[in-house]
Amino acid sequence: MTNIGGKKIVLGITGSIAAYKSTELVRHLKKAGAVVQVGMTENATWFVTPLTFETLSGNRVIEDMFSQPGTSIDHVSLGQKSDLIIIAPATANFIGKIAHGIGDDFLSTLILAATAKILICPAMDKEMFANSIVQANILSLKERGFVVMDPEEGVLASGLVGLGRFPDPLAILEEIRCLLADQDLQGLKALITAGPTIEYIDPVRMITNKSTGKMGYAIARAARRRGAEVTLVTGPTHLDPPKGIHMLNVETAEEMREAVMDHYRSKDVVIKAAAVSDYKPLNKAPEKEKKKQGPTIVEMIPTPDILAELGKDKGEITLVGFAAETTDHVANALDKIKKKNLDLIVLNDVSKNDRGFAAETNEVRMIDREGNEEVIPLMSKDDIADRILDRIKVLRTK
Repeated sequence: MTNIGGKKIVLGITGSIAAYKSTELVRHLKKAGAVVQVGMTENATWFVTPLTFETLSGNRVIEDMFSQPGTSIDHVSLGQKSDLIIIAPATANFIGKIAHGIGDDFLSTLILAATAKILICPAMDKEMFANSIVQANILSLKERGFVVMDPEEGVLASGLVGLGRFPDPLAILEEIRCLLADQDLQGLKALITAGPTIEYIDPVRMITNKSTGKMGYAIARAARRRGAEVTLVTGPTHLDPPKGIHMLNVETAEEMREAVMDHYRSKDVVIKAAAVSDYKPLNKAPEKEKKKQGPTIVEMIPTPDILAELGKDKGEITLVGFAAETTDHVANALDKIKKKNLDLIVLNDVSKNDRGFAAETNEVRMIDREGNEEVIPLMSKDDIADRILDRIKVLRTK
Protein backbone atom coordinates (compact mmCIF):
# COMPACT_ATOMS: atom_id res chain seq x y z
CA MET A 1 0.00 0.00 0.00
CA THR A 2 1.11 3.57 -0.60
CA ASN A 3 -0.71 5.36 2.22
CA ILE A 4 1.64 7.45 4.41
CA GLY A 5 -0.94 8.12 7.12
CA GLY A 6 0.63 7.68 10.57
CA LYS A 7 4.18 7.52 9.21
CA LYS A 8 6.76 9.38 11.30
CA ILE A 9 8.75 11.78 9.16
CA VAL A 10 11.59 14.10 10.17
CA LEU A 11 11.94 17.11 7.89
CA GLY A 12 15.33 18.81 8.11
CA ILE A 13 15.62 22.34 6.76
CA THR A 14 18.95 23.98 5.99
CA GLY A 15 19.93 27.57 5.19
CA SER A 16 18.62 28.08 1.67
CA ILE A 17 16.26 30.71 0.32
CA ALA A 18 14.14 27.74 -0.79
CA ALA A 19 13.33 27.02 2.86
CA TYR A 20 10.00 28.81 2.47
CA LYS A 21 8.90 26.16 -0.04
CA SER A 22 9.22 23.52 2.68
CA THR A 23 6.19 25.05 4.39
CA GLU A 24 4.11 23.72 1.50
CA LEU A 25 5.75 20.31 1.83
CA VAL A 26 4.77 20.19 5.51
CA ARG A 27 1.22 21.07 4.57
CA HIS A 28 1.05 18.24 2.02
CA LEU A 29 2.54 15.74 4.48
CA LYS A 30 0.06 16.68 7.19
CA LYS A 31 -2.83 16.47 4.75
CA ALA A 32 -1.68 12.95 3.86
CA GLY A 33 -1.78 12.03 7.56
CA ALA A 34 1.94 11.89 8.30
CA VAL A 35 3.40 12.83 11.69
CA VAL A 36 5.95 15.54 10.94
CA GLN A 37 8.84 16.63 13.16
CA VAL A 38 10.82 19.58 11.83
CA GLY A 39 14.48 20.24 12.59
CA MET A 40 16.26 23.41 11.44
CA THR A 41 19.83 24.55 11.20
CA GLU A 42 20.68 27.96 12.65
CA ASN A 43 21.02 29.45 9.16
CA ALA A 44 17.61 28.08 8.14
CA THR A 45 15.91 30.15 10.86
CA TRP A 46 17.04 33.34 9.07
CA PHE A 47 14.78 32.46 6.15
CA VAL A 48 11.67 31.05 7.91
CA THR A 49 10.90 31.27 11.62
CA PRO A 50 10.61 28.05 13.64
CA LEU A 51 7.17 29.24 14.77
CA THR A 52 5.91 28.90 11.20
CA PHE A 53 6.89 25.24 11.05
CA GLU A 54 5.61 24.58 14.58
CA THR A 55 2.22 25.93 13.56
CA LEU A 56 2.08 23.88 10.36
CA SER A 57 3.43 20.63 11.80
CA GLY A 58 1.76 20.76 15.20
CA ASN A 59 5.08 19.86 16.85
CA ARG A 60 7.90 21.88 18.34
CA VAL A 61 10.82 22.59 16.04
CA ILE A 62 14.26 21.35 17.10
CA GLU A 63 16.97 23.91 16.40
CA ASP A 64 19.94 22.48 18.30
CA MET A 65 20.85 19.67 20.67
CA PHE A 66 21.19 21.52 23.95
CA SER A 67 19.20 24.76 24.27
CA GLN A 68 15.75 23.15 24.59
CA PRO A 69 14.79 20.80 27.45
CA GLY A 70 14.59 17.16 26.49
CA THR A 71 16.40 17.46 23.16
CA SER A 72 19.89 16.29 24.07
CA ILE A 73 19.44 12.83 22.55
CA ASP A 74 16.80 13.62 19.95
CA HIS A 75 19.48 13.29 17.31
CA VAL A 76 19.65 9.60 18.23
CA SER A 77 16.03 8.74 18.97
CA LEU A 78 14.46 10.59 16.04
CA GLY A 79 16.84 9.06 13.54
CA GLN A 80 16.02 5.57 14.73
CA LYS A 81 12.30 5.82 15.46
CA SER A 82 11.29 7.66 12.30
CA ASP A 83 10.18 6.03 9.08
CA LEU A 84 11.92 8.61 6.90
CA ILE A 85 14.26 11.59 7.20
CA ILE A 86 14.08 14.30 4.55
CA ILE A 87 16.55 17.14 4.14
CA ALA A 88 14.70 19.70 2.03
CA PRO A 89 16.19 22.02 1.04
CA ALA A 90 19.71 20.63 1.33
CA THR A 91 22.50 23.16 0.78
CA ALA A 92 25.89 22.38 -0.73
CA ASN A 93 27.42 22.97 2.70
CA PHE A 94 25.14 20.45 4.40
CA ILE A 95 25.62 17.87 1.64
CA GLY A 96 29.38 18.25 2.04
CA LYS A 97 29.20 17.78 5.81
CA ILE A 98 27.20 14.56 5.74
CA ALA A 99 29.23 13.19 2.81
CA HIS A 100 32.32 13.47 5.04
CA GLY A 101 30.77 12.34 8.31
CA ILE A 102 30.78 15.73 10.03
CA GLY A 103 28.24 16.12 12.83
CA ASP A 104 28.52 19.63 14.24
CA ASP A 105 24.83 20.50 14.71
CA PHE A 106 21.53 18.77 15.37
CA LEU A 107 20.67 17.83 11.78
CA SER A 108 24.10 16.59 10.73
CA THR A 109 24.41 14.55 13.94
CA LEU A 110 20.91 13.17 13.37
CA ILE A 111 22.01 11.87 9.97
CA LEU A 112 25.07 10.15 11.46
CA ALA A 113 22.94 8.35 14.07
CA ALA A 114 20.05 7.52 11.74
CA THR A 115 18.83 4.07 10.81
CA ALA A 116 15.80 5.40 8.90
CA LYS A 117 15.72 5.93 5.14
CA ILE A 118 17.09 9.33 4.12
CA LEU A 119 15.96 11.54 1.22
CA ILE A 120 18.10 14.51 0.20
CA CYS A 121 16.60 17.34 -1.89
CA PRO A 122 19.37 19.71 -3.06
CA ALA A 123 18.61 23.37 -3.78
CA MET A 124 21.32 25.87 -4.78
CA ASP A 125 22.64 28.08 -7.57
CA LYS A 126 23.33 26.30 -10.84
CA GLU A 127 27.10 26.84 -10.78
CA MET A 128 27.26 25.57 -7.22
CA PHE A 129 25.24 22.48 -8.09
CA ALA A 130 27.44 21.83 -11.14
CA ASN A 131 30.65 22.15 -9.08
CA SER A 132 32.64 18.94 -9.29
CA ILE A 133 33.11 18.81 -5.52
CA VAL A 134 29.36 19.04 -4.91
CA GLN A 135 28.70 16.39 -7.55
CA ALA A 136 31.32 14.10 -5.98
CA ASN A 137 29.65 14.54 -2.59
CA ILE A 138 26.23 13.72 -4.03
CA LEU A 139 27.64 10.61 -5.73
CA SER A 140 29.22 9.58 -2.44
CA LEU A 141 25.86 9.85 -0.68
CA LYS A 142 24.11 7.79 -3.36
CA GLU A 143 26.76 5.08 -3.08
CA ARG A 144 26.11 4.95 0.66
CA GLY A 145 22.38 4.36 0.21
CA PHE A 146 21.02 7.90 0.45
CA VAL A 147 18.26 8.79 -1.99
CA VAL A 148 19.11 12.10 -3.69
CA MET A 149 16.36 13.77 -5.66
CA ASP A 150 17.41 15.75 -8.70
CA PRO A 151 16.69 19.49 -8.49
CA GLU A 152 14.56 21.14 -11.14
CA GLU A 153 15.64 23.51 -13.89
CA GLY A 154 14.25 27.05 -13.79
CA VAL A 155 14.73 30.58 -12.55
CA LEU A 156 16.95 30.58 -9.46
CA ALA A 157 17.22 33.08 -6.59
CA SER A 158 20.22 34.66 -8.32
CA GLY A 159 18.07 35.43 -11.35
CA LEU A 160 19.95 32.91 -13.46
CA VAL A 161 18.20 30.04 -15.18
CA GLY A 162 19.54 26.56 -14.71
CA LEU A 163 19.57 23.31 -12.75
CA GLY A 164 19.42 23.72 -8.98
CA ARG A 165 15.86 24.78 -8.26
CA PHE A 166 14.05 23.21 -5.27
CA PRO A 167 11.83 20.36 -6.54
CA ASP A 168 8.10 20.91 -6.59
CA PRO A 169 6.72 19.90 -3.16
CA LEU A 170 4.19 17.56 -4.79
CA ALA A 171 7.04 15.83 -6.64
CA ILE A 172 8.84 15.40 -3.32
CA LEU A 173 5.65 14.01 -1.81
CA GLU A 174 5.44 11.45 -4.60
CA GLU A 175 9.05 10.41 -3.97
CA ILE A 176 8.20 10.05 -0.27
CA ARG A 177 5.25 7.80 -1.10
CA CYS A 178 7.54 5.60 -3.19
CA LEU A 179 10.13 5.33 -0.43
CA LEU A 180 7.55 4.41 2.21
CA ALA A 181 5.47 2.04 0.09
CA ASP A 182 5.70 -1.73 0.39
CA GLN A 183 7.62 -2.87 -2.69
CA ASP A 184 5.30 -5.82 -3.14
CA LEU A 185 5.09 -5.43 -6.92
CA GLN A 186 8.85 -5.37 -7.46
CA GLY A 187 9.69 -6.90 -10.83
CA LEU A 188 6.14 -6.66 -12.20
CA LYS A 189 5.87 -5.13 -15.65
CA ALA A 190 2.60 -3.29 -16.19
CA LEU A 191 1.06 -1.53 -19.16
CA ILE A 192 -1.72 0.88 -18.23
CA THR A 193 -3.93 2.97 -20.49
CA ALA A 194 -5.59 6.19 -19.37
CA GLY A 195 -7.62 9.15 -20.50
CA PRO A 196 -9.90 9.65 -23.48
CA THR A 197 -9.18 9.29 -27.17
CA ILE A 198 -10.26 11.88 -29.70
CA GLU A 199 -11.48 11.35 -33.26
CA TYR A 200 -11.26 14.24 -35.72
CA ILE A 201 -14.14 15.47 -37.84
CA ASP A 202 -11.89 18.10 -39.43
CA PRO A 203 -8.58 19.70 -38.36
CA VAL A 204 -10.23 21.63 -35.50
CA ARG A 205 -13.38 19.69 -34.57
CA MET A 206 -13.37 16.36 -32.80
CA ILE A 207 -15.43 13.74 -30.97
CA THR A 208 -14.32 12.61 -27.52
CA ASN A 209 -15.72 11.75 -24.06
CA LYS A 210 -15.63 12.97 -20.45
CA SER A 211 -12.64 10.92 -19.27
CA THR A 212 -9.91 12.95 -17.54
CA GLY A 213 -7.40 10.13 -17.07
CA LYS A 214 -7.40 10.49 -13.26
CA MET A 215 -8.13 6.82 -12.54
CA GLY A 216 -5.54 5.46 -14.96
CA TYR A 217 -2.90 7.89 -13.74
CA ALA A 218 -3.67 6.95 -10.13
CA ILE A 219 -3.14 3.26 -10.95
CA ALA A 220 0.13 4.05 -12.73
CA ARG A 221 1.43 6.07 -9.77
CA ALA A 222 0.41 3.41 -7.26
CA ALA A 223 2.02 0.62 -9.29
CA ARG A 224 5.26 2.57 -9.61
CA ARG A 225 5.30 3.32 -5.87
CA ARG A 226 4.95 -0.37 -5.14
CA GLY A 227 7.93 -1.27 -7.31
CA ALA A 228 6.38 -2.12 -10.67
CA GLU A 229 7.91 -1.10 -13.99
CA VAL A 230 5.14 0.94 -15.59
CA THR A 231 4.38 1.97 -19.15
CA LEU A 232 1.49 4.43 -19.41
CA VAL A 233 -0.31 4.89 -22.73
CA THR A 234 -2.34 8.06 -22.36
CA GLY A 235 -4.81 10.02 -24.39
CA PRO A 236 -4.93 13.83 -24.08
CA THR A 237 -5.29 15.00 -20.45
CA HIS A 238 -4.47 18.05 -18.34
CA LEU A 239 -2.68 15.92 -15.74
CA ASP A 240 1.00 16.22 -14.88
CA PRO A 241 3.07 13.27 -16.15
CA PRO A 242 3.76 10.82 -13.30
CA LYS A 243 7.42 10.63 -12.28
CA GLY A 244 9.48 7.54 -13.11
CA ILE A 245 7.01 6.17 -15.64
CA HIS A 246 7.49 5.48 -19.34
CA MET A 247 4.88 7.65 -21.08
CA LEU A 248 3.41 7.09 -24.54
CA ASN A 249 1.15 9.95 -25.65
CA VAL A 250 -1.56 9.23 -28.21
CA GLU A 251 -4.70 10.91 -29.49
CA THR A 252 -6.89 8.54 -31.50
CA ALA A 253 -8.14 5.03 -30.81
CA GLU A 254 -5.98 3.69 -33.64
CA GLU A 255 -2.88 5.35 -32.17
CA MET A 256 -3.68 3.85 -28.76
CA ARG A 257 -4.13 0.44 -30.35
CA GLU A 258 -0.74 0.68 -32.08
CA ALA A 259 1.02 1.72 -28.87
CA VAL A 260 -0.60 -1.06 -26.84
CA MET A 261 0.08 -3.74 -29.44
CA ASP A 262 3.69 -2.66 -29.76
CA HIS A 263 4.36 -3.06 -26.03
CA TYR A 264 1.94 -5.50 -24.36
CA ARG A 265 3.73 -8.78 -25.09
CA SER A 266 6.60 -7.98 -22.72
CA LYS A 267 4.24 -7.16 -19.81
CA ASP A 268 2.85 -9.20 -16.95
CA VAL A 269 -0.29 -7.09 -16.50
CA VAL A 270 -2.32 -4.92 -18.86
CA ILE A 271 -4.85 -2.55 -17.24
CA LYS A 272 -7.12 -0.86 -19.78
CA ALA A 273 -8.45 2.12 -17.82
CA ALA A 274 -8.71 4.41 -20.87
CA ALA A 275 -12.09 5.48 -22.23
CA VAL A 276 -11.54 4.69 -25.89
CA SER A 277 -13.95 6.23 -28.38
CA ASP A 278 -16.25 3.57 -29.81
CA TYR A 279 -16.80 5.39 -33.10
CA LYS A 280 -14.96 7.76 -35.41
CA PRO A 281 -16.00 9.75 -38.47
CA LEU A 282 -15.82 7.76 -41.67
CA ASN A 283 -13.97 10.61 -43.33
CA LYS A 284 -11.89 13.41 -41.81
CA ALA A 285 -12.30 16.63 -43.75
CA PRO A 286 -8.91 18.01 -44.86
CA GLU A 287 -9.99 21.57 -44.06
CA LYS A 288 -12.25 23.18 -41.49
CA GLU A 289 -15.86 22.67 -42.45
CA LYS A 290 -17.81 25.91 -42.66
CA LYS A 291 -21.01 26.21 -40.68
CA LYS A 292 -24.09 25.45 -42.76
CA GLN A 293 -27.80 26.05 -42.26
CA GLY A 294 -29.82 23.00 -41.25
CA PRO A 295 -28.77 19.57 -39.97
CA THR A 296 -25.36 18.10 -40.72
CA ILE A 297 -24.78 14.36 -40.86
CA VAL A 298 -21.43 12.87 -39.86
CA GLU A 299 -21.19 9.23 -40.88
CA MET A 300 -19.47 7.13 -38.19
CA ILE A 301 -17.69 3.78 -38.16
CA PRO A 302 -16.49 1.64 -35.21
CA THR A 303 -12.97 2.09 -33.84
CA PRO A 304 -10.72 -0.89 -33.08
CA ASP A 305 -11.75 -2.91 -30.00
CA ILE A 306 -8.35 -2.98 -28.31
CA LEU A 307 -9.49 -4.96 -25.27
CA ALA A 308 -11.09 -7.71 -27.37
CA GLU A 309 -7.96 -7.97 -29.52
CA LEU A 310 -5.81 -8.33 -26.42
CA GLY A 311 -8.13 -11.01 -25.03
CA LYS A 312 -7.65 -13.19 -28.11
CA ASP A 313 -3.89 -13.44 -27.62
CA LYS A 314 -3.06 -12.51 -24.03
CA GLY A 315 -1.22 -15.71 -23.08
CA GLU A 316 -0.14 -15.54 -19.43
CA ILE A 317 -0.82 -11.80 -19.15
CA THR A 318 -3.34 -10.71 -16.53
CA LEU A 319 -5.84 -8.61 -18.47
CA VAL A 320 -7.96 -6.03 -16.64
CA GLY A 321 -10.74 -4.01 -18.23
CA PHE A 322 -12.99 -1.18 -17.10
CA ALA A 323 -16.71 -0.80 -17.64
CA ALA A 324 -18.30 2.64 -17.32
CA GLU A 325 -22.03 1.98 -17.22
CA THR A 326 -25.25 3.90 -16.61
CA THR A 327 -27.72 0.98 -16.65
CA ASP A 328 -27.63 -2.82 -16.27
CA HIS A 329 -24.21 -2.45 -14.69
CA VAL A 330 -23.38 -5.98 -13.56
CA ALA A 331 -24.97 -7.72 -16.55
CA ASN A 332 -22.99 -5.57 -18.97
CA ALA A 333 -19.77 -6.15 -17.02
CA LEU A 334 -20.21 -9.92 -16.92
CA ASP A 335 -20.89 -9.93 -20.66
CA LYS A 336 -17.70 -7.94 -21.24
CA ILE A 337 -15.61 -10.36 -19.16
CA LYS A 338 -16.80 -13.30 -21.25
CA LYS A 339 -16.61 -11.69 -24.68
CA LYS A 340 -13.20 -10.13 -24.17
CA ASN A 341 -11.55 -12.89 -22.12
CA LEU A 342 -10.76 -10.69 -19.12
CA ASP A 343 -9.30 -11.79 -15.80
CA LEU A 344 -10.86 -8.86 -13.95
CA ILE A 345 -13.23 -6.02 -14.71
CA VAL A 346 -13.62 -2.80 -12.75
CA LEU A 347 -17.19 -1.56 -12.98
CA ASN A 348 -18.29 1.94 -12.11
CA ASP A 349 -21.56 3.85 -12.39
CA VAL A 350 -20.80 7.07 -14.27
CA SER A 351 -24.30 8.50 -13.90
CA LYS A 352 -23.48 10.06 -10.51
CA ASN A 353 -21.60 13.35 -10.11
CA ASP A 354 -19.39 12.36 -7.15
CA ARG A 355 -17.77 9.40 -8.87
CA GLY A 356 -16.44 8.25 -12.22
CA PHE A 357 -15.38 10.74 -14.87
CA ALA A 358 -13.70 13.98 -13.67
CA ALA A 359 -14.43 13.33 -9.98
CA GLU A 360 -11.67 12.92 -7.40
CA THR A 361 -13.52 9.95 -5.88
CA ASN A 362 -15.02 6.76 -7.19
CA GLU A 363 -17.03 3.73 -6.11
CA VAL A 364 -16.38 0.55 -8.04
CA ARG A 365 -17.23 -3.11 -8.16
CA MET A 366 -14.50 -5.59 -9.14
CA ILE A 367 -15.58 -8.86 -10.75
CA ASP A 368 -13.20 -11.63 -11.76
CA ARG A 369 -13.66 -14.25 -14.49
CA GLU A 370 -15.09 -16.72 -11.94
CA GLY A 371 -17.82 -14.26 -10.95
CA ASN A 372 -16.36 -13.29 -7.58
CA GLU A 373 -17.31 -9.72 -6.67
CA GLU A 374 -15.80 -7.09 -4.40
CA VAL A 375 -17.46 -3.74 -3.83
CA ILE A 376 -15.15 -0.83 -3.05
CA PRO A 377 -17.08 2.00 -1.36
CA LEU A 378 -16.69 5.66 -2.27
CA MET A 379 -13.07 6.75 -1.70
CA SER A 380 -10.26 8.61 -3.44
CA LYS A 381 -9.05 7.29 -6.76
CA ASP A 382 -5.55 6.88 -5.28
CA ASP A 383 -6.96 4.53 -2.63
CA ILE A 384 -9.02 2.65 -5.21
CA ALA A 385 -5.89 2.23 -7.34
CA ASP A 386 -4.21 0.36 -4.50
CA ARG A 387 -7.27 -1.83 -3.99
CA ILE A 388 -7.28 -2.75 -7.68
CA LEU A 389 -3.58 -3.62 -7.54
CA ASP A 390 -4.17 -5.69 -4.39
CA ARG A 391 -6.80 -7.73 -6.27
CA ILE A 392 -4.51 -8.19 -9.28
CA LYS A 393 -1.76 -9.40 -6.97
CA VAL A 394 -4.10 -12.05 -5.53
CA LEU A 395 -5.19 -13.17 -9.00
CA ARG A 396 -1.59 -13.62 -10.08
CA THR A 397 -0.81 -15.88 -7.12
CA LYS A 398 -3.63 -18.35 -7.89
